[in-house]
Amino acid sequence: MKVMNARDVKTVADARQLVEQRGLQHIKVGLFDVDGILRGKYMSKEKFFSALEGGFAFCDVVLGWDSNDQLYQTPDVKITGWHTGYPDAPVRIVPESCRELPMENDGLLFLCDFEGEAANICPRSTLEKVVKKAENMGYDALAGFEYEFFLFDETPDTVREKGFRNLKPISPGFFGYSVLRNSVHSEIYQELLSLAQEMDFPIESLHTETGPGVLEAAITVDSARAAADKAALFKTFVKVWAQRRKMMATFMAKWSNDYPGQSGHIHLSLRRRDGSGSAFYDPSQPMNMSATQRHFIAGQQRLMPELLAMYAQTVNSYSRMVPGFWAPTDATWGCENRTTALRVIPGSDKSQRTEFRLGSADANPYIALAAALGSGLYGIEHKMEPTEMVRGNAYEQKHPVELALGRDIYTAAAALSASAAARELFGDAFVEHYAATREWEGKEFSRHVTDWEMARYFEII
Repeated sequence: MKVMNARDVKTVADARQLVEQRGLQHIKVGLFDVDGILRGKYMSKEKFFSALEGGFAFCDVVLGWDSNDQLYQTPDVKITGWHTGYPDAPVRIVPESCRELPMENDGLLFLCDFEGEAANICPRSTLEKVVKKAENMGYDALAGFEYEFFLFDETPDTVREKGFRNLKPISPGFFGYSVLRNSVHSEIYQELLSLAQEMDFPIESLHTETGPGVLEAAITVDSARAAADKAALFKTFVKVWAQRRKMMATFMAKWSNDYPGQSGHIHLSLRRRDGSGSAFYDPSQPMNMSATQRHFIAGQQRLMPELLAMYAQTVNSYSRMVPGFWAPTDATWGCENRTTALRVIPGSDKSQRTEFRLGSADANPYIALAAALGSGLYGIEHKMEPTEMVRGNAYEQKHPVELALGRDIYTAAAALSASAAARELFGDAFVEHYAATREWEGKEFSRHVTDWEMARYFEII
């Protein structure tokens, strides 16, 4: 019998065989919630084998609470809530998602998808709907995520003892692309690179960014489905790895007023399913940009204000979107221009692509990619045309008012709820549920008094 590893698993039979070969008595299963947090449990071998064949049940509360486990108290959340009693929802195990758990003695992790009504608001299922749309249009979508994240010499206990203030990064100062830093901390870099390889979210490049203790990792490009899995698992297990090393990693969009925010850029391209190559590459055109890529960019650009809540999903996301801090403030595009929201990257049949630069590191990869890909496909369908390309510094130029991006989560949630294109792409159930959860996020923030308010008003006003 062939000795298998996790990424050999493609079928239910393969999954059973690997579990038996390893003599595992318990297997980890998980699914991603609205905020991109992996929720799951250990399952006995017998239960796991049964679930492989017929699925199992998982409490749908994971789609009905926020990142702090607080239940959405809003009538706009309809599929789950107190009014439903938070029942179990059907879930299926995805055999081909199997991953090694190198920190757990040959342990295995399998991802799951909600089925039935809950599938309509499940982030992974929402992306799957958009991927199938691309396939029906004759395209295979490829994607690659890039993440910036800060590493701290802190633990979950010490950050709370300090009130999340005066935190100590793993290295001081501004030092982008530093060979000094990655040589001094080479053990950390090598461990992270090895973990990514073993868990099949391989890192194409890893380097320091501008700021103390900040790194940027580019995950190797893959099909859209696989790319989102890799991005979501990367974010989860970088945090796991860091905490096991008595460090902490954060992917929040902006943790300090002193440093640029943390991005979650997405590189996207389309290839024709008939085998005739890139749908974006046309060497006869300026920038090698085909008409298809032009329409794709136009769709992303025109729908960006409407879909903003799917890219900037937290209150903190909007703190990053300020001029001059490497985050776009309008739905602009340019060629090799990092001041715009969309960056055309001219290349070959293999490398011609678009970089979607709006997303922050805190975004749910499934939801952000569904929006970035879905809006591009919408542009192709409707043969949309982009505005004039930005040349030079986009922050210093005036842009059409319809390209302005919302500055808070309430505005973004309302725009998403009102978007006919969003409802066509993702379904009414998803749009209504997700928009309501973002409005809830804003309301939760408004209930709290910030340090800024205390310092500004406590004595003087």
